[in-house]
This record gives sequence, C-alpha cells and structure tokens, in this order.
Amino acid sequence: MARKVIIMGAAGRDFHNFNMLFRDNPDYEIVAFTATQIPDIAGRKYPVELTGKLYPNGIPIYDESELPRLIKDLKADEVMFAYSDQPHEVVMNKGSMVIANGADFVLAGWQKTALKSSKPVISVTAVRTGCGKSQTTRAVIEVLRGMGKKVVSIRHPMPYGDLAKQAVQRFATYADLDTHKCTIEEREEYEPHIDLGAVIYSGVDYGAILKEAEKEADIIIWDGGNNDLPFIMPNLAIVVVDPLRPGHEISYHPGEANLLIADAVVINKIDSAYPEDVEIVRSNIFQRNPKAMIVEATSPVFVEKPELIKGKRVLVVEDGPTLTHGEMTFGAGFVAARKAGAGEIIAPKPFAVGSIAATFEKYCHVENVLPAMGYSPEQIKDLKETIDAVPCDVVVSATPIDITRVLKTNKPIVRVGYELGVFGKPTLEDIIKGKF
Repeated sequence: MARKVIIMGAAGRDFHNFNMLFRDNPDYEIVAFTATQIPDIAGRKYPVELTGKLYPNGIPIYDESELPRLIKDLKADEVMFAYSDQPHEVVMNKGSMVIANGADFVLAGWQKTALKSSKPVISVTAVRTGCGKSQTTRAVIEVLRGMGKKVVSIRHPMPYGDLAKQAVQRFATYADLDTHKCTIEEREEYEPHIDLGAVIYSGVDYGAILKEAEKEADIIIWDGGNNDLPFIMPNLAIVVVDPLRPGHEISYHPGEANLLIADAVVINKIDSAYPEDVEIVRSNIFQRNPKAMIVEATSPVFVEKPELIKGKRVLVVEDGPTLTHGEMTFGAGFVAARKAGAGEIIAPKPFAVGSIAATFEKYCHVENVLPAMGYSPEQIKDLKETIDAVPCDVVVSATPIDITRVLKTNKPIVRVGYELGVFGKPTLEDIIKGKF
C-alpha cells in the first residue's frame, strides 16, 4: 500500500519536493500539505493542474497548527519537513511532535530534489534570510556579463497567488510585475534584476521553469530564498554568511547544509560587524568546510538624497523577511538614517494598523523600524495607512523596490540602496573565471 505522507511547508520547498519526489509516484499518497510563515496559504489546495494524474481533486493545504490532528485523522505514515530558515532546535521540536503522534519525521536529501541543467549553473544561497544574498547575485551577474555571457536567473519560489497560473513566471520588464500581480515581497526580489536589464524566472514547477530558462541562457544563476538549498544542481555553489549573527551559520536549517556544500563562502557586512564576530564566523567555516574559498565583502549603503534626512524625524522602512523570520532588529535603512544624521527615528509600532499591527505582535523583537510587509492588497493598504499615521518628516525606504510603485503616501520617500563591496583575494571574479 502507498505510504501516506504530509508535507510541512511554506509555499516553496514543499511544492518542489512534491513535484520531484511524489508527483505520479504510486508508492506514496500525499494526503495534505501544512503551511506556515506565509499568510492566506492555508485553506487552499495545491491545484490539480500541478498534482499529476494521481490527484484529480488537488491536495488540501492546512495550517501547521492542525498537524497533530491531521496525522491521526489522515493516518499519516510520515511527515516531511520542507521549509527553511528554522533553528535546529525548532526543527527537532517539530520532529518530536510528529514522532509523538505516531508518524516518521523525514528530511529529504537535497541532491534527490535538485534538477540537472544542460547549462552551467551558479547557485547563490545563504545561511539566513538577510545575509546579502541578492546583492551577491547581482555582483555575480555583472561578472558573468563582463565575460560576455548571457545570464538568466531562476529565483526560489514565492507563489502567493493563483498557483496554477504561477507555474512558470518570467520577469524582464516592470509590466511583467503587474501582469503577475506581484506582492511587495516578490517585487523585492524581481525588480532589482529588471533594473539591471536582466531576466529572472520563478514560479511553482521548476522542471518547466528550467526548460524555459535554458532556451535563452549561456549560464544560469540559482537565486536562492531564505536559507534554502538549491533546486538546481550547481557547478559552483556560493553561500553568503552574516557576521552580525555569528553562530547562525551552524545553528539553522538548512543553512548549515548550505555551508557544508559551499565551494565559496562570502563573509558579508565586514564593515559593520565586530572583528571578533567575523572571526567566530571564519572559524566556523574552517571547521565545517575547510575546502571552501572565502571572499570578504562589505555592504555599503547609498542614500538617494541624504540632505532630506539630516536633522529630521524619520520613519525607516526595511525589507520585511529580513526582520521577520530573519530575526534582525534593523537593516540598511536604519544604518543609513543614522549615517545621514537623522534627528529622530520614530518607532512605528504604536501607529501600526491591521495586519501590520499583527506583524509587530508576532515578531516582537522588531521595534524601531517598519517591515515592508505586502503579501496581499489588504496588507499593502495596511502598510500605507501605517506610514501615513507615523508623525515623521520623511520616510527612509531600504526595501529593494521603489515602494512608490505599489503605494502612495503623503510623505517624501528617500531610497536607500546597498551593493556588495568585495576586497582582498580571492574575489568573486577570480573564483568564477577560475571555474568557467
């Protein structure tokens, strides 16, 4: 008889694992997905258009809080953990709960779920959300372009809308963002590629996505999300670590696994970290993966109009996931506001409304900055109303997108950017040219 399986996920790795391991596989019956982290996923279905011939009604998605009941009611034989950016202790806490309720707890080996490409692949992943993976990806694109390569990126999934319609998404223009009804979180990842004049794919069915990307690429970049493992087997694996969170590179799942498979490790933010914390991270790299090449990098911030900040009351808007499940208390916007001489940084929490207020309640470590949450039109509306309610003179926005494309506020907005600054040897260019 087919083994009954529940897949624990967050609308990303879970769907990919299903597509790679279970779709059209009669030895298993996926009786449910559970979901966490992402709003409005629970209560939906993984659609019949993507499930294959064995699931004519699709597969239901439940909230993870229902897992103990689901194991018993659905007589699940095993539960597969399939999402990222979780402390090792939390992963095993969940494993203990699964085992106590009578099912096996499973983690899939990443090579079993990695697609093989006909084109060379560079993966850029990280050990935590907010390490600087995206700016590293952009730096890799520039190196490859300088080598005369046609580069196409494939992004870790962010399927927050109609899953069937989002099976394969291609982004090359700003109009594509509107066509696919992208959330703020999606725009934060795709818009910087469009700014570079580059092409990036994303979606749900990565086998189909890879086939499309291969048609127009000399080389493919896997642009990883959270701290998940690559969905495509890389010829060169680059992993970014963050000395502002020393020790996290060996205490989060699957970030530590990323570190172990890395060919090159970028120690980012050296300019803003304590030297002793940089050395902790460096020591952990040497102990876990002594063969990895180490690239040292800074993450300098660039302020669009610093004169609008000096001496003023400032609201800082930061990249949402970096603050929430990335567990940072501030980001580049806060650093830039201080650097530009802000008179006062106004804490937004007392003025938050609706889902933004709920975000502050859930992620209580966030106090002095506003996470740019926008998983739905309703949440974008709450974000706008929160910004409007804060008594400030100017908004400093460090989200990677031009936030005025998705909301209008009655306050001037100053954008903050950040790029990767590599110094010393080897550089990313040295490593890439030595491989390709």
